[in-house]
Amino acid sequence: MTYDFDLFVIGGGSGGVRLARISAGHGARVGVAEERFWGGTCVNVGCVPKKIMVQAAEYGMWAEDAAAFGWHIENHGHDWAKLAAARDAEVGRLSSIYGRMLLAAGVTSFDARATFIDDHTLQVGDKRVTAERIVIATGGRATRPDIPGAELGMISDGLFTLPALPKRVAVIGSGYIALEFACLLRGLGAEVEVFFRAEQPLRGFDNDIRLAVSEAMTSQGIAMNAGVAPTRLACVDDKLMLSLSTNFMREVDAVFFCTGREPNTPGLGLEKAGVTVKANGAVAVDDEHATNVPHIFAIGDVTDRLNLTPMATAVGHALADTLFGKNPRHASYKNVPTAVFTSPPIGTVGLSEEEAAKHGPVDIYLTRFTTMRHTMSKREGRKTLMKLVVDQPTQRILGAHMLGEDAAEIMQGIGIAVAMGATKQDFDRTIGIHPTAAEEFVTLRTLTRVAGVATELDDEPGKQNAAE
Repeated sequence: MTYDFDLFVIGGGSGGVRLARISAGHGARVGVAEERFWGGTCVNVGCVPKKIMVQAAEYGMWAEDAAAFGWHIENHGHDWAKLAAARDAEVGRLSSIYGRMLLAAGVTSFDARATFIDDHTLQVGDKRVTAERIVIATGGRATRPDIPGAELGMISDGLFTLPALPKRVAVIGSGYIALEFACLLRGLGAEVEVFFRAEQPLRGFDNDIRLAVSEAMTSQGIAMNAGVAPTRLACVDDKLMLSLSTNFMREVDAVFFCTGREPNTPGLGLEKAGVTVKANGAVAVDDEHATNVPHIFAIGDVTDRLNLTPMATAVGHALADTLFGKNPRHASYKNVPTAVFTSPPIGTVGLSEEEAAKHGPVDIYLTRFTTMRHTMSKREGRKTLMKLVVDQPTQRILGAHMLGEDAAEIMQGIGIAVAMGATKQDFDRTIGIHPTAAEEFVTLRTLTRVAGVATELDDEPGKQNAAE
């Protein structure tokens, strides 16, 4: 049978666009459809605009700290509208680049929704197309809790359409999005409370990091309310009234529901193609990212494996090389560095102490200190935490974790070492760059504690679990 395309990609996010471009570069006839915006969540309502707002919040703190270094700076307040305009212009610029890249690669793009008619046929807007292979790359979407009045609150997308900074904000959830939103809104001048069910935020992260970030946020004036869930949201006299499981209420100007995301599969017509989905709506795939229908694949957040933009792009590139580049390969899900852009930020790679200890004894090296900048500024809650988790028998670094300024930048380099299988001795003989915070990772000499019990490793060290 002759098809319209060798490959059709449903979804124009980072992973789908990378897959389409590389496949076309290998000579494939490629089509890609995007119904909302090119670049997906990350570029438009995720990583990029959020990081811009995080940076905006940091400037306010730096202006305050400047006096300790002899600068006399007057702070006349923050201009939300100016920030929003600059942020949106940058987002628009980046989003348009995706379209130009596809055009340059010879990809046929459709600004339309694509749904399955059968396992080789798609309805794309008002057109019907066929493809030999199809890849689902529709990403994920934010969810709301099932409580009365939930529609009065905002999901994460709402931050980027707010006309002004709300004065009093309730953030519901304790994952990375919730904490990032709380910190940036507080940094821009809002009063912020965070409500979450667990005892500590950031489920799945190393416990020392969880404790330290909660302490840091509290010191900034963010109220961290553990063991609390929302029960109702109502509008009373133009004010939002948030009811809580503790039988207390809060009057706020905005509520952000950061309680999770789900795979964006409803309405795709997957049942018409015979594609199997999991209970949470995620597309089930094998190690080759193939679904139960061999010529249909899925990549990125829609598979709910490790929901990170760089992971989706890496998988998309590897799949393109495998299908059309005569270079079968995989993108590894192990030892993936990641960051949380709280204030201060978190960087992490590999296993937490708790995960590593399940497999056998691990040596823990941990330090907390105040950087040179904040010995001068005297700013509260800016202690840096660095931690190495070391497999005791082999001395291989299983995990590295940091809370502190520039954590994400530092962890990128540490991630290379951990992925290569570096040992504690490799770190020890590396000369530090002085004076920096980063040098502490190679000067940790005193064993803090030993965790875990001696058992045979039942999995390859260094596998990282996804965490919201």
